[in-house]
Amino acid sequence: MNDICPVAIIGAGPYGLSLAAHLRARGVEHRIFGKPLGTWRNHMPRDMMLKSDGFASNLSAPAGDSTMKAWCAARNIPYADEGLPIPLDRFIAYADWFRARFVPDLEDVQVTALRRSGEGFALTLETGEQLQAARVVLAVGITWFAHIPDELRNLPGELLSHSYAHRDVEQFRGKDVVVIGSGASAIDLASLLQTSGAKARIVARTRVLDFNSIPDPDAETLLYRIQRPASGIGRGWRSYFCAAAPLLFYRLPDALKRRAISSHMHPAAGWFMREKVEGKIQTLLGRKIVGAESKNGRAVLTLEGPSGDEEALVCDHVIAATGYKADMHRIPFLDAALVTRVAEPGRPPFVTDNFETAVPGLYVMGLAAMDSFGPLLRFMYGAEFAAPRLAAHLSRNVEGQSRRAA
Repeated sequence: MNDICPVAIIGAGPYGLSLAAHLRARGVEHRIFGKPLGTWRNHMPRDMMLKSDGFASNLSAPAGDSTMKAWCAARNIPYADEGLPIPLDRFIAYADWFRARFVPDLEDVQVTALRRSGEGFALTLETGEQLQAARVVLAVGITWFAHIPDELRNLPGELLSHSYAHRDVEQFRGKDVVVIGSGASAIDLASLLQTSGAKARIVARTRVLDFNSIPDPDAETLLYRIQRPASGIGRGWRSYFCAAAPLLFYRLPDALKRRAISSHMHPAAGWFMREKVEGKIQTLLGRKIVGAESKNGRAVLTLEGPSGDEEALVCDHVIAATGYKADMHRIPFLDAALVTRVAEPGRPPFVTDNFETAVPGLYVMGLAAMDSFGPLLRFMYGAEFAAPRLAAHLSRNVEGQSRRAA
């Protein structure tokens, strides 16, 4: 292992790319590994629109023209901070431009092993290359965190999948597909199924499908903005606090943290999806799944209704659009001895206010840090806080080590 770098970033989504952009601007030597925007490019429903507003859909770099707004203006592409949804393909095009300009040294290769080695870390790449890094940042996004409820686990793989597995759904043309969930992923996927020639049905515990409010410029009075200030993760003072003060959130009691996170994980689809779903896709709401099995090559779900009565629902395939839970033990390349020190099975890691885990020199960003910094870290918008903060910390750390070595 003759290749030693001060910082290795694993993951090339919004958080990884943003951190690399800030490190490069600071002159901090680093390497970044991963498939660029792999989740967005390969695991989001084709033709979807981003639920986040334009002003909250940026990657982060210390340059004024690095934003989605500036990118669109330079190309005469329609843009609005609010009220004009951004197509997925447009976001990917923007992110590709960002990567080419601010992260030109991205290595499109996967890490296959990470373990502790001396005072640093040993990494193995899928190319067979091995290297050592003094510090490692896990910016793995949601890649390995897809959550499927226990009630569905009796179904065989050919009858059950997670929404993460589907960008295209052409394989379900002419099939009867049940989508479990009521959030944006469920709504977007059900709409894509329906337009692709499948029969889509939505099953959810909630009794009403929620959609974000349609932006109304006429309602944007001074009083309205005072009562319900806008933030990158929603409207209202609680959302504003979570978005504007993640370091203060970090210091809240755990019970208050859990309440705030839970309130922001309430499922809701983009306002622009309402007309594509209501009256067009069958919904079975207020239903709880109490059982699932395979019969004659089809999936049979047992649902418990609002009054406690049970009904059977038969379909060709079940897609669980049931979200993500950060469990570091599911990351396949983490050495067992290392991950045991980072977090308990099924639990997110504890991190310092500089994103460092219990293993010195190992950091996490994004969803894995949400329990510490709040719901802001669940959204792309959180990179605008996390990337410059962690970059500043790593820069001080690397410079301090260099001075000591000298």
